[in-house]
Amino acid sequence: MFRVPLLVALALIVAFGGGIGSAVWALKATVGFGSIAIGPWVAFPEAQIVAADPYAKAHRARAGQLLYGGAEGLAFTALTDDTGARLSAGCSYDVSGITPPARFWTLYAAAPDGTALRPGPDLPSAINSWTVLRAEDSRFAIHVSSVAQPDNWLAIRRTGSFALVLTLLDTPTAGSSGLIDLTMPKIVKTGCGHA
Repeated sequence: MFRVPLLVALALIVAFGGGIGSAVWALKATVGFGSIAIGPWVAFPEAQIVAADPYAKAHRARAGQLLYGGAEGLAFTALTDDTGARLSAGCSYDVSGITPPARFWTLYAAAPDGTALRPGPDLPSAINSWTVLRAEDSRFAIHVSSVAQPDNWLAIRRTGSFALVLTLLDTPTAGSSGLIDLTMPKIVKTGCGHA
């Protein structure tokens, strides 16, 4: 007598649970389609425009991220160093070189889900194009570490893996031309532990 309603209820639970679960998984799995990768740096230029695919729009809306106009900005994320190893908070890294042309850029550390890391009130949690110390040829070296470093230091106070987010603002890079010829900063592991 209760067999048919029980089977209907079970089928509805599986259908709705599976549908909702797969939608949430799809939103967490990708920012959208059309990614570009330059070394460890990955960006989704199509995710920020009006004609973006539905997954990209939903992902950005769910994360509450700022949408840039056509050529206003482009955010690159690195989850690995130049050798392909995941970035680990127990290790130190040097982010060095130059950035693509931009009026302004920022670099900060984030959790793998994109949430910005805040190491503490008196520790440097971000570096930008106005505050970075440069060499005479405009190159820079930013030390990403849990241990204080001289010159440009980006503090990491967490365990596990993290991501680096480089946002270029007011840049011709955000337009679709010239993405293949870009030179991005290198991410090199300099050591692990407090050594």
